[in-house]
Amino acid sequence: MSLDAHRTKKSLGQHFLHDTSVVERILQALDPQPGERIVEIGPGAGALTFPLLRRHRTLTAIEFDRDLIAPLRAAAGDLGELEVIHADVLDVDLTALAAGAPIRLVGNLPYNLSSPILFHALAHRAVVRDMHFMLQKEVVDRMGAAPGSKVYGRLSVMLQAWCRVTPLIRVPPGAFRPPPKVDSAVVRLVPKPEDAVGIADPALFAGVVRAAFGQRRKTLRNALAPVCDAQAIDAAGIDPGARAETVAVERFVALANLLADAR
Repeated sequence: MSLDAHRTKKSLGQHFLHDTSVVERILQALDPQPGERIVEIGPGAGALTFPLLRRHRTLTAIEFDRDLIAPLRAAAGDLGELEVIHADVLDVDLTALAAGAPIRLVGNLPYNLSSPILFHALAHRAVVRDMHFMLQKEVVDRMGAAPGSKVYGRLSVMLQAWCRVTPLIRVPPGAFRPPPKVDSAVVRLVPKPEDAVGIADPALFAGVVRAAFGQRRKTLRNALAPVCDAQAIDAAGIDPGARAETVAVERFVALANLLADAR
């Protein structure tokens, strides 16, 4: 079966990119350089895979849909060296895959799994140089939102604490087959050096952020009651009467570090 004849599977959230102008803009943003290790998540019908292979000559792709594996390998032909890993990316040890060298991640992520994939990649940030992902625009808006925005939330804080987040390209539904019911966007994430992050206890930080945004209408005094008291919140430079969506990322880091030091 050819890639063109492949019927997209709704159960896998498949929307295959076909707009060549969007592909070219993604390639320009990625700007692959000789010697870099690039890993594509969800190559689908290869709209980005094959232009990237022509330009870079080597590529690793992770694809869950078994029906796409053989057609991808066949279509790659002599374009370059394409390694296709048949797996759910959430089961792939990206650190082991990197084998001691930094990797660059790129992909059109299934919208129903975008957050789990983002956090999975984040867990392997030590070997990830950067990420260029196509996501639902609403998710990209949340990822890059500033404090005080209606869409600033847990995802914003967790990603911005560990990465520089830069929305790049807005993509209309017509760029895909079949077209989704929402706009999409490409975002760049660059993990920060560990010494620039400054988070003493990542698990504690994640717990503080989860509790703070767990009940958005509550003040932090009430939302964080299971985690800490108002005195600790105030000591971290946060108004206990504020709501989570008004608090900057660095204040959440300060609060989590204060709690870590108190243990």
